Amino acid sequence: MKDQLLAIIPEFTEIADESLRDKCISAFTDAMQIAGRTAAELAEMPFTLLISPCSVSFVDHTRRVTHTALAIADTLAEDWQGEDAMDFDRDILLATALLHDVGKILEYEREPGGNWRKSESGKLLRHPVSGAGICMKWGLPDQVVHGVMYHSHEGDGVRATTEAIIVNHADFLNFEPLKLKYG
Repeated sequence: MKDQLLAIIPEFTEIADESLRDKCISAFTDAMQIAGRTAAELAEMPFTLLISPCSVSFVDHTRRVTHTALAIADTLAEDWQGEDAMDFDRDILLATALLHDVGKILEYEREPGGNWRKSESGKLLRHPVSGAGICMKWGLPDQVVHGVMYHSHEGDGVRATTEAIIVNHADFLNFEPLKLKYG
């Protein structure tokens, strides 16, 4: 399963800290196993149910948010050299961006006709909660758990790390324009 995951989301290999990388991959593949999802299904699963039909897959969204977060962080680092408030940990940022929606693997399920819908678990627990739980299970650093837990509206007013702020904005930059046009 690890090889299948890395084939569709190669950005996991950009995490320099091997232990952190392994924990991230384990958390992601664990969510896949719990939900009974294959890598191919993740490439078909929509990243949101708020746009129907949604042409952007969960995998594409995850990769785009990761790329956007890195671009934002790199720009801030370049433009704010010497300003400690803009410092960030690249590995924590990558881990948070890659795992920000991991809970959606549990939140969504296929209907018998092939369409996607909220699972029973997803009706009770939004993906930031289930995603944070998966991250905690695999011993990911609190900064990553925090960023996953608070990347969405649940985090309004409580985001406490630069990485969480960046991932939140990267996520919404990859959602709001699509929702505006197609939602």
